[in-house]
Amino acid sequence: MPRWIRIVLPAVLIVVWLALAGVGGPFFGRVSEVSSNDQASYLPASADATKVADLQAKFSGSDDVPAIIVYHRAGGLTDQDLSAITDDAKAIAKLGGVDGDVSPPITSKHDAAAEMFVPIADDSDLDTHVAALRAHLKGSTPHGVDVYVTGPAGFTADLVAAFGGIDGILLGVALAAVFIILVIVYRSPLLPILVLATSMFALCVALLLVWWLAKWGIVQLSGQVQGILFILVIGAATDYSLLYVSRYREALRDQERRWPATWTALRGALGPIAASAGTVIVGLLCLLFSDLNSNKALGPVAAIGIVFAFLAAMTLLPSLLLAFGRSAFWPVRPRYGSAHAQPVGPDAHGLWASVAGWIRRAPRIIWIVCTIALLAGATGLLQLKADGVPQSDLILGHSEARDGQNVLVDHFPGGSGSPALVVGPKSELQKMADTLLDDSGVSSVAVVAKDAPSGAAQVTHDGIQAYGASDAGAGGTGAPGTGASGAPAPSPTVVSGDVMLQATLTHAADSAAAETTVRALRESLTKVDDGILVGGVTAVAIDSNDASLHDRNTIIPIVLVVILLILMLLLRAVLAPVLLVLSVVVSFAASLGVSAYVFNGIFRFPGADPAVPLYGFVFLVALGIDYNIFLMTRVREETLLHGTRQGILRGLAVTGGVITSAGLVLASTFAALGVIPILFLAQIAFIVAFGVLVDTLIVRSLLVPALSYDIGRAIWWPSKLWRTDASTVASDPEKEPVRDGA
Repeated sequence: MPRWIRIVLPAVLIVVWLALAGVGGPFFGRVSEVSSNDQASYLPASADATKVADLQAKFSGSDDVPAIIVYHRAGGLTDQDLSAITDDAKAIAKLGGVDGDVSPPITSKHDAAAEMFVPIADDSDLDTHVAALRAHLKGSTPHGVDVYVTGPAGFTADLVAAFGGIDGILLGVALAAVFIILVIVYRSPLLPILVLATSMFALCVALLLVWWLAKWGIVQLSGQVQGILFILVIGAATDYSLLYVSRYREALRDQERRWPATWTALRGALGPIAASAGTVIVGLLCLLFSDLNSNKALGPVAAIGIVFAFLAAMTLLPSLLLAFGRSAFWPVRPRYGSAHAQPVGPDAHGLWASVAGWIRRAPRIIWIVCTIALLAGATGLLQLKADGVPQSDLILGHSEARDGQNVLVDHFPGGSGSPALVVGPKSELQKMADTLLDDSGVSSVAVVAKDAPSGAAQVTHDGIQAYGASDAGAGGTGAPGTGASGAPAPSPTVVSGDVMLQATLTHAADSAAAETTVRALRESLTKVDDGILVGGVTAVAIDSNDASLHDRNTIIPIVLVVILLILMLLLRAVLAPVLLVLSVVVSFAASLGVSAYVFNGIFRFPGADPAVPLYGFVFLVALGIDYNIFLMTRVREETLLHGTRQGILRGLAVTGGVITSAGLVLASTFAALGVIPILFLAQIAFIVAFGVLVDTLIVRSLLVPALSYDIGRAIWWPSKLWRTDASTVASDPEKEPVRDGA
């Protein structure tokens, strides 16, 4: 290749990556413009809760999100307290983001507490509006009165605040952890910087593309998808870089000049890294079979991240190392002509040579013990609680909305401000109301009515009530007042022949009891009309959990089959891929089982979202297969030269250090997700980090090599490697001949 191309090509690649990263970098601060943490938006269009959410704006005439202000004083609110709170309602109505009438305060029994409903504009600044409301209340609430902003708007604001550390804290912790590991591995100050620069450039470009895809409505971005994207790109790009650097360092010992060394390293690293990245991408894209939009969104977004991690590791990093040459490894530079370390044999030394020796001497004992240990860990699956958690438990640490809800439940119907929404034919209005009122889990019922002062009119067994006819509120976003005696009952709002009822539940909207009530209501309302829809906060949680369970049962088998087929094509065998997939499945079961023990016994988590096992499975199986691909492709390469059993030992010894380093990097990056105080991310962080360590230190280092060594060349069945001369093997199992063309 002409000298000018060898100079211009890497220079152009570096400049292109630098330019793209420069454009994509500022988009870190703009993710909130295109992301949403609204759980209802994750549901499929066919879900009842989704249909009701779409109709809600047509009935109410706005997309406002209700905030509930809860006031409480030990010993009860005084008349002066209530007077000040009532006067403050006018000031609250003038705050930015308050979009509509603010209800007067509604007091509980004995005036122990009061609640006020505030409609907040549903826009990208909702969290800012809630923060302004909370700041106002701190200065306007009477001394000695505790005040909280809760309800859907309050919980959304707390969730956004919890995700606020993704851009800064999460990236900082992940990069710091990776840098420390790389310095220890390479004993070089420059090489870790080049590797981390590769990872960050990949992330910047991936984020740029994902941002525009979200802007155009092609993908859906949320806080949890964003956090996983950041961690996955940094971890994967660093892993691929470690493998390339390992090949490049080997090549520098055999090649005097940098270009031949670069070309040799690329030829050796491209195959296994491409196979690994391709396997992860295909595994992630299996999430497109999800019903839940949040799962479906993660697939292409994470796949895009892996694509750019692969491209950066195979183009940018080789260009940077070509430019720096052996100086990148300073002070431990690989010298041209220096001997390679002997991986096995009497002259071999080091940890991985010792591990290879243990496997050669007692393979069956090793793989049996490892399997028993993994199966013991898997017993924790019997204690796994992954059937959903209340919205109030999603945030770890302080949450004003959660504290406010606890006060609300103590003094008001638990579902105040978050009623179940029932949409059905106007002709069946009274039958629907009677069915709701007959359920002990329902406190009161109202029907949306635009001409009612509060926007909703109470419904009893006697029909729609006139405004002021009862002292009990509907529990929607409005509140009753005192109307003239004998005033006519308002007419319900009708949309396409349907009306919307608001059923205030006796239990908190995100509680298990509320879910039981809504499931029962759905069943009983179908007897009135099978076209009746039930939505609201509780229904959203139910439909989300049901969709997650469906996704888990559908996607896991698909991922296993797809990865098995890829491995068969890659290794040109059947038995080895089957054993590799089984090993990763057992590893996943052990990781999830141990996690269940830790979540229940140490962290005391309230449970887990049904999507947690699915995410853990997709990441651990795809990434666990990653390390087995790195190992077994090198084993196959060594087998072609030295025979199966020698190839297994040599492949393990040669790749042991770099794959272990890659596993530590990936585990540390996923563990960094734990700094975000979100239950879902904390659980994913532990499951994946622990699982990657199990895959790296037990499955790939001991179980797979020992099992493969024990089986021998039959591991390659039915490829040509399996049909090696048996008589020669019998005479000397350490020197299996391999025919050309295998």
